[in-house]
Amino acid sequence: MDKITMAHGAGGTIMSDLIHNHVLKYFGGSNVEVPLEALDDSAVVDNIVLKSDSHAVKPLFFAGGDIGRLSIAGTVNDIAMIGATPLALTCGMVLEEGLAIADLDKILQSMRTACDEAGVYIVTGDTKVIEKSGFGGCLINTSGIGKRSPALDSNIAEVRKHRRFDSRWLLDSNLRAGDKLIISGTVGEHGITVLSAQEGYNFGSNIKSDVAPLNKVANNLLNVGGIVAMKDPTRGGLSNSLNEWSQKSKVGILVKESKIPVRGDVKAACEMLGLDPLEIGNEGKMLIGVVSQKAEEVLAALKQTKEGKDAQIIGEATDDFSEVVLETVVGGKRILAPPVGDPIPRIC
Repeated sequence: MDKITMAHGAGGTIMSDLIHNHVLKYFGGSNVEVPLEALDDSAVVDNIVLKSDSHAVKPLFFAGGDIGRLSIAGTVNDIAMIGATPLALTCGMVLEEGLAIADLDKILQSMRTACDEAGVYIVTGDTKVIEKSGFGGCLINTSGIGKRSPALDSNIAEVRKHRRFDSRWLLDSNLRAGDKLIISGTVGEHGITVLSAQEGYNFGSNIKSDVAPLNKVANNLLNVGGIVAMKDPTRGGLSNSLNEWSQKSKVGILVKESKIPVRGDVKAACEMLGLDPLEIGNEGKMLIGVVSQKAEEVLAALKQTKEGKDAQIIGEATDDFSEVVLETVVGGKRILAPPVGDPIPRIC
C-alpha cells in the first residue's frame, strides 16, 4: 500500500506493519525503562508512566457513551494496565465548524463524569477549530501521566513466590507457560453498538457500549496479587490482544471458546453481519494474565465488582504451541490469527 487507508488505524496486522515499518524507524531507540518500541499500553520514564491517545469515534454519541467518556476511559485504562495509578490528563480538542454548542457541552459533561469515576483531573489542554470538512464534528486527544501503583510491588512479590519474574511492570512480554488468562466480562458490545449507530441497525436488543474507566478495579486486583500482565482489548478485540501477548512473550496461548463470555444478542448480531466477536473492539474490559496459583482468587475478587461480574478464566499460556490456538465449542482446535484490521471503522 502506498497510501493510508482506514485499515491502517484499525488495530490489526496492517496497523502493526505501519508502526513497525514507518513510525519506529524514526522514533524508536530511546533509553527509557519501557520505551516506544516495546509497544505496551504506556511508556515509563523515571518511574513516571506516560500515555497519549486520540479519539475519532463516529458518531460522537452512541448507546452507553460518547467521544468524551471514551477519551477519558481509554487513556486512564492504558495507564492502569501497566500497573500505574493515573494522576492527571491533558485534553486537546479539534472542533469542526458547525458543531452544536449543546453537543460540546454534553461531551464535556461526560468527560467530567468519567474523570470523577476514575479520580483524575484534566489539568491542561488545547482547542482548535477547523472549517467544516465532514470528519464528524470533533476529535479529542487525551494524554495522561501516572505513577507506580503502591500495590504493584506486593503484587510482584506474590508472583515471585510461584515463578521467576524479572519485570518491574505489567508488560505484554511477561506471560509464561502455565499462567492463566482471565477476561473481565462479555466481549463485543462496544463495536456492535458503534456499528449500529453508524449504519442505523436495530438488533431488537439492549446492546450498549461497555466504555468505562477500569483503574480502580485494576488496582484492587493488584492487592490480591499474582498478576503478570493486564491489557484492555480495544481495536482488534480479544483476538488481537492475545496475539500481541503471544508474540511479545514468545509463548503459545490456548483459549477455550466455551469459556469466552459473549452476550446472546451480540453473538446473533455478529452472525447476521458475518463478524467475529473476538475481533471486535471493547472499551470497558480487561484481559489479565495471572500465575495459576492465584487465578481463582483473582477471578473471585473480579466477580465481586460491577465491571467484572461476568469474568471468566478463558485459557492459559503454554509451550505446546507457538501461536494462539482456540479450542472450539465442538472440541476441535484452530489457530486464532490476529485480525487484519478491526472490521468496524472509527469505533474509538
